[in-house]
Amino acid sequence: MRAMILAAGFGKRMQPLTLTTPKPLLRVNDKPLIEYHIEALVRAGVESIVINLGWLGEQISQQLGDGSRWGVELHYSFEPEPLETAGGIYQALSLLGDAPFIVVNGDVWTDFDYRVLKVDTLTGDDLAYLVLVANPEHNPDGDFLLQQGRIANPNSDSRQPGLTFAGISVISPRLFNGFDPTAKAALSPLLRAAADTGKLAGQHFTGEWLDIGTPERLELLNNTVSQTKTASD
Repeated sequence: MRAMILAAGFGKRMQPLTLTTPKPLLRVNDKPLIEYHIEALVRAGVESIVINLGWLGEQISQQLGDGSRWGVELHYSFEPEPLETAGGIYQALSLLGDAPFIVVNGDVWTDFDYRVLKVDTLTGDDLAYLVLVANPEHNPDGDFLLQQGRIANPNSDSRQPGLTFAGISVISPRLFNGFDPTAKAALSPLLRAAADTGKLAGQHFTGEWLDIGTPERLELLNNTVSQTKTASD
């Protein structure tokens, strides 16, 4: 199975840390954040990973190389100008093949087991399978509704609380049928359209997950990981 790590963002909310270092290379317990994703994907049997690159992207490719130290093939999709999430994935489709693939936001921390995500995770006409988590403080209303494995968009009549998209998914290339190749677009509208047509499935993950969106959250994560490591030594 193949996977893509989204790593092309500017990381504006992480400034000043990201003025000289791309966000995926910010360190957690003295290891670049993106390397945790690579290791987890390799443990799940992923053999090829595409990483899109934008701001300071050459630092990422220089740091990671061809992936041989992890026993995986790393491929890079360079974006001379920001394409946003959907545009970035669309540009990389030729590197991802015709089968469904895993997509991971490069700026999340999680102990999610990627082995549960497989090519056949998508069934029937489903276009994507999303991992959802409890709503963090910065997204109290959530993104989607989940019921019996099916994902729907929130609506004013629903009394069911929403859940937050974890930035972890399996996506079919068919999600991009009709996509404008010149578009600089986010992934969310495509997912919402798939939900509206009943072609979105998913699960609620209750393990560790954190969106590393600010320096304060990165500091909190490092303190937590350091304490956990000390307790286990």
